[in-house]
Amino acid sequence: MAVTVVTDSSATLPIDLVRRHGIHVVPLHIIYHGEDLREGIDPMPSDAWRGSGVSTAGASPQELLSAFEEAQAASDGDGVVGIFLSRKLSSTWEAAHQAAGQAGPHVRVVDSQAAAFSLAFIVLAAARAAQEGCDRDAVYETAVRAATRTRSFVYVNQLDNLRRGGRIGAASAILGTALAIKPVLHLSDGALAVRDKARTATKALNHLVDLAVDAGAPHRDIRIAVQHIEAEDRARQVLDRITTRLGKVHSTHISELGAVLGVHLGPGAISVSLYHE
Repeated sequence: MAVTVVTDSSATLPIDLVRRHGIHVVPLHIIYHGEDLREGIDPMPSDAWRGSGVSTAGASPQELLSAFEEAQAASDGDGVVGIFLSRKLSSTWEAAHQAAGQAGPHVRVVDSQAAAFSLAFIVLAAARAAQEGCDRDAVYETAVRAATRTRSFVYVNQLDNLRRGGRIGAASAILGTALAIKPVLHLSDGALAVRDKARTATKALNHLVDLAVDAGAPHRDIRIAVQHIEAEDRARQVLDRITTRLGKVHSTHISELGAVLGVHLGPGAISVSLYHE
């Protein structure tokens, strides 16, 4: 391929898709009681998202520069497109922007304004364009367009993790009520914001399903991913309810969320990502 796509580990891309599309993945970091663990590479403690003493960090400029140089060497010479977790959720895009400046004009960087499998959908669209022979600028534009075709909704089972991690952003308004509130968040311009809230998990999950169906209904060729933290059965139920109401969809995916997002969302979290062509 003339162009190589680079992303970060928060996309939680399955390894078979990474290999099939020649995607380079840069790990984000979990700081677990002072130990630096690389997401997707180092084993993660089972209690990483359950207690204090755990934080996260983005990829460093040096890590990203090395990834860009490796990706450039792997391409046929036209360049590299890096697509990363929303800059409002992580320092990784800023680090990538800095590294791209050092790497030279053959690297272009995209702020996906997305997270989890919404980021993966964007990365895969760009990688397919690269495999079809598009040049660097065309792959970049494909990623930018794909970013406008994703929607993300997140059910949070407990607010403790968001509060500790400082990523709650606009959702902080609900902390003045009670930690028993079950919020449904969405990504708005790349930042987490409250979309709905309920006092029971059942009602919140009903809201989550309704929001996903409303977002997907106007479009054809819908791709849906449902991810979770320690809530596989509930995630499968959510996916089944969404697909039943939408009818025919292009594809579905279910998996665990990555450890970095898990630290901030906590056990029981469920993420729904939708993408349309």
